[in-house]
Amino acid sequence: MEHLLKGAPVAAAIRERTAKEANRLKEAGIVPVIAVLELGERADNAAYLKGIQKNAGLCDISLRHMRLPETASYAQAEEALEALNRDPAVHGILILRPLPPQIDEAKLCSRIVPEKDVDCATDLSLAGVFEGKALGFAPCTSQAVMEILRFYEVPLSGKKCTVVGRSLVVGRPLAMMLLAENATVTVCHSKTKDLPAITRASDLVVAAIGKAAALGANCFAEGQVLIDVGIHRLPDGSLSGDIDFAAAEPLAEAITPVPGGVGAVTTAVLLAHVVQAASRQ
Repeated sequence: MEHLLKGAPVAAAIRERTAKEANRLKEAGIVPVIAVLELGERADNAAYLKGIQKNAGLCDISLRHMRLPETASYAQAEEALEALNRDPAVHGILILRPLPPQIDEAKLCSRIVPEKDVDCATDLSLAGVFEGKALGFAPCTSQAVMEILRFYEVPLSGKKCTVVGRSLVVGRPLAMMLLAENATVTVCHSKTKDLPAITRASDLVVAAIGKAAALGANCFAEGQVLIDVGIHRLPDGSLSGDIDFAAAEPLAEAITPVPGGVGAVTTAVLLAHVVQAASRQ
């Protein structure tokens, strides 16, 4: 196992598999299409969209971008989404979030049809993760963590794994995915008592708590595998994960960097889901 678990080679391997499958579909007359619905314009969304577009080109996937005004009503947003649901040429749908305050985000996301829900935005897709069934797709970030663990052959069966974070976007679905690999999983959060004692006793720690450098050296022991899902821009312009990298890195057997770790894999997973959706449909 390598010490620094970089995301770039993992993403490259996923893109290679995805491109081969997309080419197979192309020979059958099917071009995988992802539709991205955006309300208004945000700098962070623009960067994410640019990354999707770049990676889609590498995988022979077509991107359709639909932008509505930031002032659009819920009815207008729902109408646009329903058009994408009905369009047989569209295989995956992604709604860029957060949405403007006048839009009921949960309600709108729930309108995505499950077969096109490539980032687990609906309750049915989430139920599929918890039940181990192919209903929609797992959240791309959670799947990215699993892809990194598989690529670097990190053993999971019988291992003590702690997930710090209980969101439905990362923490809880990731815990279910680790359980499916026969890991013994503990889910912690900001209210957990004596969090350092729990994380120190783990073989694998996944940090997804959403706070920069929240987990310091006191949270870790020698020989652990540390996966950092967080990414935060600090006042000096630098980036930090949820783990204090400088403090944790000397202790870890293996650790993901920020940037260049989990985030580098997430977009590749998203596009892999689009191709899988095209194959299923």
